[in-house]
This record gives sequence, structure tokens and C-alpha cells, in this order.
Amino acid sequence: MKSRLFFSFLLLVLLLNCARRGRPEGGPRDFDKPIMVRAEPEFLSLQFDDDEIKIYFDEYVKLKDVNSQLIVSPPLKYPPIISPQGTPSKKITIKLNDTLLDNTTYTFNFGQSVLDNTEGNILDNFKYIISTGDYIDSLKIGGKIGDAFNLEMIEGPTVMLYPIDTSYTDSIIYKEKPTYVGSTVDSVRWSITNIKAGTYKLIALNDRSKNYKYNPKEDKIAFYEGTIELPGDSIYDLKLFKETTDFDLVGRPKEVSKGHVILGFEGDSKGTELQVLSETPKSFRSFFHKDQEKDTIHFYMRDYDKDTIQMLVLNKKVKDTVKITVNDEDIDSMRIGFSHFGLLHPRDTFKILSNVPVMEFDTTRVHLIDKDSVKVPYDFEFAEERQRIFLNFEQGLQENYLLMIDPDALTDIYGIANDSLNVKFKTGRVSDYCSIYLTLNNIKRFPIIVDLINDRGMVVGKAKADGPKEFEFKNLQPSRFMVRVIYDDNDNGKWDTGTYLKSMQPEEVYYFENIIDAKANWEVVESFTLRP
Repeated sequence: MKSRLFFSFLLLVLLLNCARRGRPEGGPRDFDKPIMVRAEPEFLSLQFDDDEIKIYFDEYVKLKDVNSQLIVSPPLKYPPIISPQGTPSKKITIKLNDTLLDNTTYTFNFGQSVLDNTEGNILDNFKYIISTGDYIDSLKIGGKIGDAFNLEMIEGPTVMLYPIDTSYTDSIIYKEKPTYVGSTVDSVRWSITNIKAGTYKLIALNDRSKNYKYNPKEDKIAFYEGTIELPGDSIYDLKLFKETTDFDLVGRPKEVSKGHVILGFEGDSKGTELQVLSETPKSFRSFFHKDQEKDTIHFYMRDYDKDTIQMLVLNKKVKDTVKITVNDEDIDSMRIGFSHFGLLHPRDTFKILSNVPVMEFDTTRVHLIDKDSVKVPYDFEFAEERQRIFLNFEQGLQENYLLMIDPDALTDIYGIANDSLNVKFKTGRVSDYCSIYLTLNNIKRFPIIVDLINDRGMVVGKAKADGPKEFEFKNLQPSRFMVRVIYDDNDNGKWDTGTYLKSMQPEEVYYFENIIDAKANWEVVESFTLRP
């Protein structure tokens, strides 16, 4: 009996132990990064003349996106072959397909591509360095990098150095690879190491093609205006900006509905004109405008019944023939809408909206009435595309309004008029809103533009100043606000980008770290100081 009890107890213990082994709890997570234990040739080798490099680690590693992550400085004409890329290994092999320059230090920066196989711990910016000469170049530079206008993080920018020698011209960045390429330490900092003493041009790109060459149509650029002398200063902050390229048409013009043609373009559309070259009847009418959001020109016309039309684009003299194939019944009918149906905030403007350009607005047929049935005087203005009509009037708080639009008050590009329309809206109470009174100190120069940005990233207040003053932003919807200062050096009331070949930097932008929290019925007084 006792032996049977002992056997049962022993069996129970064994079963419990088996259960525990079947569901291991595991130990603490391994946060250790892989360690290079040796290399062939050795790390920091001199007089390097091999065509293959082997790097050994203390544990199994795997490679992730190594073809896009690896930065070789100076760049190689033909990219090396890195293996293995499909299976874990304790060894990385670099097969060179290029002849290396004499007396040059080479850095192979793997970025974020080397990870341990079990936990995925990244060996950040792992570098293998060798020299084809008698010594390792040891000079370095670094700094911060970001977008010139907003707080956008630039993912994986490429920072480059070009030696200033007899072959250097400013156009070299469009055609040739740099001598040195840097890497990002984190989302805002960069560095270039193992540089030879000399004079250099410093350039940065968000290099979308990853070819170390500047393509203004797709890349942002940053540059240091002067030259870099090494040894010398080692900290340089850079701001990336998108240049405005020359205007050019993209693709073929297309008629999307009868009398409505779209033309795709790229570059600076300012000053673009369209001229109809085809013979047209006296009743012919046309209008064009640039799309607010897309690089598209909309061209509208009426009373034209031929199969083709020839137009001249005057920004760049390109003739295009458009084939008309849409039937009469496919013409866009005018549809009228409104920007507000309920509450109109004091800083907003009431807008009449149309899907097609409105060419005529008869004020005798458009009536604005308050809650006492009294007519409210207003004036109006067309937006550039004539699909928005701004009604400007003195808004009263806690007021009800009725907008009545009689038939034939609005006439579109095709000669079609509206039907009768009514819309009601109202304004809020004083206590629904907040006001901010802002003083800025240590402004370096004037004029400046001050933008007040709400927590949705929208500019809800804008002011310009030619000298010190208090900025008043009244009747704001409650939010948490950020303040942006633009040094408007050309005094045109907007931020302007830079131009590389003219060595023109973008206008300077400053964001205050302090956030203004303003709630309903608050008056907030703030004084901010720009850091040097």
C-alpha cells in the first residue's frame, strides 16, 4: 500500500514537472547587442588591398534592408555584395566589385541593418573601417538636420562632402557622387567620420533615389553657404528645403467633361497663361486656374464645337492639341454649397462654394438677414479659381443669420444660373472663445510673420510686424497653440524657399517650445524669448 502511494506521488511530481517544461516562463529578455569579435582583414587595417571582407560576431545575426541601409564612404561605383541576407549567421561577408582609391580611408556604415537573431536587438550604426594607405583619417564633423519650414522629421537624410579641387563646380552634386557620406545618429543628428584634412562643400539630401545625386524634382536639399575647412569647426546645423523648379507640362492634356480640360504640370506655375490658338466663335468664353491641392491647371470653355482645340502655354512655349470627344449631355451642372450650415466662428469667413467657376454674382439677388429680419450689408470677393465666393460682413456674436440666394444670382462659365437657395447659420457667444496677447523678445530682425497654430496643425492666426509690438489674437476657438516666427526677409508676406545654385538659403523659421493652453472665456498673456 505504501509503495503504491509512493509510486502515485512520484508519478504526480513527474507529471507536474513535465507540465512546467511544456510551458516555460522564460528568463529576462536579452537586450545585449551583437559584438564584433574579429574581422578579416582586421578592423582599422592599413594598406588594404583585398576584394573580400569577413566580419565575425559573438552570436547569430541577421541583416535587414542592408542594401538600402549600408553607406560606404567614399561611395563605390559598383555596390558591394553583402551576404548572407536570407539566413542567420555569425559572419557577414562583403564582396567588393570596385577598385578602391589609393591612400584613402573607407568606412562601411551598416546603419540599422545588423540585428541579433533571437531578440532583434539592433547594432546601431555599426562601422567597419580600413585604409588603402599608411594611416586612418580621423577628422569628423556633425550637427543637427531638419526641415526648413516645419517640424517634420526627415527620415534617413544623406549628408555629403565634396572636396574643393580644380575639378569642383557647384553643379557636381547633380552628376557625381561625393567623396564622403555621413549617417544619422538619430532622427535629428548626423555625423561624418574618418575625413581627410582639406577643403569641402557640405550638402545634404533626402535622397529618394539613394544614388547620392541631387534631383530637384524629387529631393530636398540643404547646404552650408561657405566651404568647410578641416581641421576646423566641427558642428554644422542644416535645414532641408524643396527648391521651386522650372515650369513644365506633364503628360497630355485631358478633357474630363465637356468644356473642362485638365493639364498636369510640375515646377513654378506663377505667371502661367493659356492662349487659345484655334479659331473660335464670338460667343466663345474660357477661364483657367491652378488647382489648390494638385499640380493641375483646369481650363474651362463654352460655345466651342470642333473636335480639337490648340492652346499655347505661355510659361513655357509648348503647343498642345486636345481632342474633344465628350457629348453635350456630359457637361458639369453647377452645384452650389456653403462653408457653414450651423455655427460660424468669429475668425472664419462664410463662403459660397461651387463645383465650376462662377463668372457673375448679382448682389441684388443675394440677401443676408439677421435675426431681426434686418438686411446686413456685405461685400464679396472671388477666390482665384472662382469656385469660392467670400462674403465679408461685420459679424455679431450670438447672432442668427439667413442667407437667401434668388434664382439667377450666380452664373457659371457655361452660362448656367442657379435655382433659389437658402441657408441659416449663427455665431457663438463671447464666452465660447479665448484671446491671446503675445509679446516676442530677442527678435533678430524685421519684418517678421507670426503664425498661431492650433493642436490640429492649422494656422488660426497670422500677423505681420515691422517692429516690436504686442500681437493680439482674439475670438479663438479653445485649443493648445504653438507659435511660429518667419523672418520675412524679402517682405512679401509669406515664407520663401531657397535656391542652391544662387546660394540662397530659405527664409529662417523659428518655433517656440512653449505651448499656450487657452480655454473658453480665457484671456492669456504670454511673453516668449527667442534663443540666440
